[in-house]
Amino acid sequence: MAKKQADIRHYDVVLAPHITEKATMASEQNAVVFRVAGDATKPQIKAAVEALFDVKVTGVNTIVQKGKTKKWKGEAYRRSDFKKAIVTLAEGQSIDVTTGI
Repeated sequence: MAKKQADIRHYDVVLAPHITEKATMASEQNAVVFRVAGDATKPQIKAAVEALFDVKVTGVNTIVQKGKTKKWKGEAYRRSDFKKAIVTLAEGQSIDVTTGI
């Protein structure tokens, strides 16, 4: 597969892998979860993942996770909202999120 050229804007779209117990279970179905920019679109996420990791993406689902309300020393505050993307890879493709790009 010809490697697509990674552009600096691709690093602004895909921020970090989102490693949780549920994301690890999704990896068994050939899916990887990333934290992405709040204004990133599905085509932008697909292009960024394909360019950065040299894989074939078959689908992208996005979720905006609302921040929780917490208390610290009796004062209430709210965690920031963030957007995450569940990226489904083609059969036989994989991404090892424990290593860097």
